[in-house]
Amino acid sequence: MKVQFIAPLLLVLSGCVISGQDTASQPLNTSTPPVENPAPTSRSELLADPDFRAEYQAYTPSRDELRKMAALRGKGVLVFYGSWCHDSKREVPRLLKLLDESQVNPAWLQLVPVDRNKQEPTGLYKQYKLRYTPTIIVLDQGVETHRMVERPKRSMASDLTGL
Repeated sequence: MKVQFIAPLLLVLSGCVISGQDTASQPLNTSTPPVENPAPTSRSELLADPDFRAEYQAYTPSRDELRKMAALRGKGVLVFYGSWCHDSKREVPRLLKLLDESQVNPAWLQLVPVDRNKQEPTGLYKQYKLRYTPTIIVLDQGVETHRMVERPKRSMASDLTGL
């Protein structure tokens, strides 16, 4: 009878040792998802990524798109993206190229990397009700005026400026 009790107990104890994890000293953190591959938050860091850089170099905006971008002067641009997201790898470099080639400097540009759950540590994703990536939001004095989600409906310049 003792052998029947001790054998399973030894098996359970050996499983804890074999795993090499001391679970008692590691608190469970369920309040925030783990950060997956911390992503760049500056234009130069983003374009250092080969996927983003390749799309930036390959994209050639039309004259009409460059003209429309002038409407972003003085406005803020908030960009939620995932470094793991194929739509982000296509659209975010295109936005940067449009801004560069049109020589439009928005009042501010904020790149916000999110994880696969479309979350980030500051909670900004909640405030802007983020559902898909990329999501590019244009703000005029703190008020959202335009939003492009995943891909443009007409063109990026048209979707972000309303022109």
